[in-house]
Amino acid sequence: MSNFIESVLDSNVGRSLMKSVLPKSIELKRYNPNQATYFEGRVLIGAGENAALLSDIMRNLKDANASVFFPAAAKTAAAIVAAAGEYGIKAVGIECSTDMTDKFDAFVFDASGFADTADLNQLYYFFNPVMRKLNNNGRVIVLGRPHMKAATGEQAAAMRALEGFSRSVAKEIGKKSATAQAVYVETGAEKNLDAAFRFVISAKSAYVDGQVLTVRKAQDVAYPDWHKPLAGKVALVTGASRGIGESIARTLARDGATVLGLDIPPAEGDLRRVMAEIGGETLLGDISSAEAPQQISDKLKEMGGGDIIVHNAGITRDKTLANMPEHWWNMTIDINLSAEERINHVLFEQGTLNNGGRIICVSSMNGIAGQTGQTNYAASKAGVIGYVQYMADELMTKDITINAVAPGFIETAMTDAIPLMTREIGRRLNSLSQGGKPVDVAETIAFFANPAASGVSGNIVRVCGQSLVGA
Repeated sequence: MSNFIESVLDSNVGRSLMKSVLPKSIELKRYNPNQATYFEGRVLIGAGENAALLSDIMRNLKDANASVFFPAAAKTAAAIVAAAGEYGIKAVGIECSTDMTDKFDAFVFDASGFADTADLNQLYYFFNPVMRKLNNNGRVIVLGRPHMKAATGEQAAAMRALEGFSRSVAKEIGKKSATAQAVYVETGAEKNLDAAFRFVISAKSAYVDGQVLTVRKAQDVAYPDWHKPLAGKVALVTGASRGIGESIARTLARDGATVLGLDIPPAEGDLRRVMAEIGGETLLGDISSAEAPQQISDKLKEMGGGDIIVHNAGITRDKTLANMPEHWWNMTIDINLSAEERINHVLFEQGTLNNGGRIICVSSMNGIAGQTGQTNYAASKAGVIGYVQYMADELMTKDITINAVAPGFIETAMTDAIPLMTREIGRRLNSLSQGGKPVDVAETIAFFANPAASGVSGNIVRVCGQSLVGA
């Protein structure tokens, strides 16, 4: 019977029926390498009193093709105009109301000056009149300070409130394929904001929604070319022959990196094809083998050392815990987690990772939310998160960052094999009502790899369209 139902649903009639029942989505606008700049459109800027990031916001908008507006009646109007003037931007004051005909491509609000929870009403005053004026594929960005660095409990509460606010806004605007993020910037890290700001306002973050980024004070401040930020860098990508790994390799190469693609010998044909197409190099091996860490280190040294390490390779071996063979458990933990630790240890010990290095790990939504039949996989991917968060402080002292992505429903050959109805429902269980693409994961990894992201470390970013499960 299930095969019959599946065949009906896969027919033209079945597809039409599903389209009429399941939520419809607006196609996401993704980054086009041929576009002139990272963002183009109309931006409405707001700020609370004592906002400290306006100048940094304008520093980034000067390199975009942006028209900047602000509420003329805002108490902080003069501060916005002054910050814009620093970079030759003419900010235009407008009357904001529910009756206005203007529409915008981004709302940016600087809440870094909030002192206590009474200041939260400034969010309401800015956003309430204009929420219906956001265009499809628009962006909402709220900037603040990390709540654990606050001066008082009241200020901490106000800053932590920004996260709940932005996540809720994301759910309200998702039907427009618009996204909302919160960006926390440590005091002293203002010059390190650029990579994070440009990522979340650009089409590169199309499938990243309802997320929180923290920008820390870093030793280095870099302003690379936006189109080729990874020029001269060497990047290792494990599991690079197909799917998400292939997209990561292609995206890093697009941004200027020389890619060392690694995969198992059975994937040699696909791996060599991909590396030939992007001008990369090939390394065959099993990351869980005892020899792998040294093989990787030796090859990277031949290439002048590694600048970017992307731990993408992984497996699933799914069974409920009561039915799971011991070797399935051990294999999944070893490949998905322990192998990454061993490789990193050798790279650190032998100095193979160059100054300003980037380590990016691939976790999973199931490592955050859990999943029936995936106790081994979820444990391994949650372990990745723990490793990243612990290592961030230690590595920042060495000018190395470490972050992770946690993909949700990403359209790959694996998801194509899921029964149709399950697949159609699964891809819509997020605020954007659609599945992501491998390039969405790759763009997030490329952001972490950017030299300008020197202050971005210890972050776990879900690439899931704001999935309805998880935190």
